[in-house]
Amino acid sequence: MAVELNHTIVNVRDKHAAATFLTEILGLAPYTTYGPFAVVELSNGASLDFADDPGIGEVVPRHYAFLVGEGEFDEIFGRIKQRGIEYAADPFGNKPGEINTNDGGRGVYWDDPNGHRYEIITVPYGGG
Repeated sequence: MAVELNHTIVNVRDKHAAATFLTEILGLAPYTTYGPFAVVELSNGASLDFADDPGIGEVVPRHYAFLVGEGEFDEIFGRIKQRGIEYAADPFGNKPGEINTNDGGRGVYWDDPNGHRYEIITVPYGGG
């Protein structure tokens, strides 16, 4: 059997709000619950399992990148702009208000309310 990522746990202050934010921005089906998790299913079978962790104080920001098609990019980017979410062409925010065209595709970064940095790209790094 090939090794594939199945799921990862994303610590947040409010799992329902965080999962709703991501599903709405990405245009995914509403999250489901499994035990203590709000589960966001991705089309490749992997999931982000959001967990409340109110005792952590500051959330340690993580980076999550999603490979999307050109049409999905336009839709997602439209929702980001519609909500007035700040975005950048790079992971450090040095090119705010821009998208990148790395490897002949398009990409953009934005943060969720917990500080996690999300990214959508249309071509995998190194070319497709």
